[in-house]
Amino acid sequence: MSLPHQGSGLAITPAERRVLQELELGLSNKTIAAALIVSPRTVESHLSSLLAKTGCQNRTQLVLWALAER
Repeated sequence: MSLPHQGSGLAITPAERRVLQELELGLSNKTIAAALIVSPRTVESHLSSLLAKTGCQNRTQLVLWALAER
């Protein structure tokens, strides 16, 4: 499977990176929010931004993208 924008060096903010790291653990938005001490809506906002920046269609694809970027 080809992942969108692989190896592109996108400008991911530190907050987006933290959300992405938690997402890689398979956590829900609510659990990520509790871990990062932010609201679930903030997590949703960061995920939406990440999906738009990467061109990914869903959370699973976003995690695969993140793993490929390492």
